[in-house]
Amino acid sequence: MEKSNTKKWTDPRLAGLQVYRVGGAVRDALLGWPVVDNDWVVVGATPEAMRKRGFKPVGRDFPVFLHPETAEEYALARTERKSGHGYAGFDVHASPDVTLEEDLLRRDLTINAIAQSIEGELTDPFNGQGDIEQRVLRHISMAFSEDPLRVLRTARFLARYASLGFTIADETLTLMRQVSHSGELEHLAAERVWVETEKALGEPSPDVYFTTLERCEALPLWFPELMGSVLLQGLAALDQTPQSSTIAVAHWRYAQLVSPLTTEQRDTLAARLKLPNGVAQLARHTALTHTLLAAPLDGPNVLHWLERLDGWRKPEQVEAQLALVSVLAPEQVERLGSAWLAAREVGPQALMAEGYQGAALGEAIRVRRGQAVAVALE
Repeated sequence: MEKSNTKKWTDPRLAGLQVYRVGGAVRDALLGWPVVDNDWVVVGATPEAMRKRGFKPVGRDFPVFLHPETAEEYALARTERKSGHGYAGFDVHASPDVTLEEDLLRRDLTINAIAQSIEGELTDPFNGQGDIEQRVLRHISMAFSEDPLRVLRTARFLARYASLGFTIADETLTLMRQVSHSGELEHLAAERVWVETEKALGEPSPDVYFTTLERCEALPLWFPELMGSVLLQGLAALDQTPQSSTIAVAHWRYAQLVSPLTTEQRDTLAARLKLPNGVAQLARHTALTHTLLAAPLDGPNVLHWLERLDGWRKPEQVEAQLALVSVLAPEQVERLGSAWLAAREVGPQALMAEGYQGAALGEAIRVRRGQAVAVALE
């Protein structure tokens, strides 16, 4: 285990506290994976003690505190008991009596239930290190099934680590399937489903997320449109995404994933997931581009494409789709780029000087733009 964070342990705010680095930071350090965020658990402390040390409480349902300087999260050791449906249906018990092992027991997978002490020693009551060595995602206890979000999280972890040779333990996959059949997944908030899906789409093997949900029979519950051959088509398109400084790769991948769907299916899925407007719009625009490239690349079709992209008011939307064209059909990007530039040069001033106004002006602009596009495509 690397000890790059030993400086943290000398923080006077932590003096006298039983503090452990836990979860993903420990897991990824053991894997040699980049450690992005640190999470900490504090054993034997009270909320009052944390506040006196300057920590800022942020947990609504359980005691979590932000370090006043690093803004990293420090959670008091806690246990959980199922009391309702879905991700939030738990009663939380946090007190100085909760042990480190009890806190680790409530976690989802063995590889996420390893803690590192001040001295760098590991507490690993569920053999997470062995599962890391064996490249296995394995649930800790039957309590895994009490939180349906863990089905999506496990699929997401596999999307991250599949390239390292990870698989899901057979008994864990069976438990995931049982959760899918239990009806608990339907109680998840759409926003939580999208957060997990968005993260998975940013992982090295995003296709694995969806194929895993299919294997554990969770896919029809939230993604019924993505079944059978449609899923295969969408997954095949996942890697055909442009490099962009303004659009996240996860959002491009989602747009490509749903590109084989009908307009109604795409809109229904977006509504079910309560997608951010920008993501839903990118998916619509990407579908438009697929339709354009499947049809004859003539003046009327290209003009319709530019109009549907609202190019005159939002030129960046056309530029984004041209970047996609450079991946999907690089032989066409120069022609489409030329047509776009020609259409943009048509403005109202010259036509107003010719006497056009009102509705006639709008129609004349459209005709001239169509002519400009047709000439550029020749």
